[in-house]
Amino acid sequence: MADQLYLSVWYPNFRLQSLPGALVGVLRQFAIIAKDGQPNSSLGRVAAASTYPIDWTESPTYQRIYVNDDRAQSSKDTEGSIIENAVAEATEQLHEDTAYEFEMRWMLWSPDTAADAEEAEFDTAWKLVPSTVRISGFGPEFDAGSYEQNGHVRVDFGLDTPWVLEDEALDEAAAERIKHNVEKLLAFTLSVEKHCGISSRLLWTESGEPLAEKLIARLQRLN
Repeated sequence: MADQLYLSVWYPNFRLQSLPGALVGVLRQFAIIAKDGQPNSSLGRVAAASTYPIDWTESPTYQRIYVNDDRAQSSKDTEGSIIENAVAEATEQLHEDTAYEFEMRWMLWSPDTAADAEEAEFDTAWKLVPSTVRISGFGPEFDAGSYEQNGHVRVDFGLDTPWVLEDEALDEAAAERIKHNVEKLLAFTLSVEKHCGISSRLLWTESGEPLAEKLIARLQRLN
């Protein structure tokens, strides 16, 4: 069964004033992995930014959606979606009881469910598809201090299907696709650990299943 996948990170001696810098650091590391050697890729830009007061049940008090395609090459959106600019605007007013959320995208391999039935009968097509990741920073009083469990910064990858798709009949090509997804996830996690000055991190699923063991088992089967 698909499970929600997160990465939580904590910082030593953390203060609210440090939150914008922490967010920029994590977003930068994600951008490096997302762009995958394409320096001008829009995948390195922020797609949307929101701020939530009190807890997640509240409506956002700030929200901006950026256009990062060919139509926006010279627009204000292009400048605004640069990581440093997007974070600065969203966190202009820091509040202890607010969460600051930023959406970015990367490309992951996924089975092409739209493939016609005749092709799918013989071989499942895989394609690179954009996948949204939400990176949130928490004020210490947001959601009754949930940062203690969720981290000062939390990365929401969405469902874990691209990394732990269970299918013993995977062919060699499909196995390579999943392996690529796993390596991308681990590269980002290790990059945050190495470059963001964190004190601890946790890659976890909503159900509490031991994700590390699942990923290791998946890589061992694919190698």
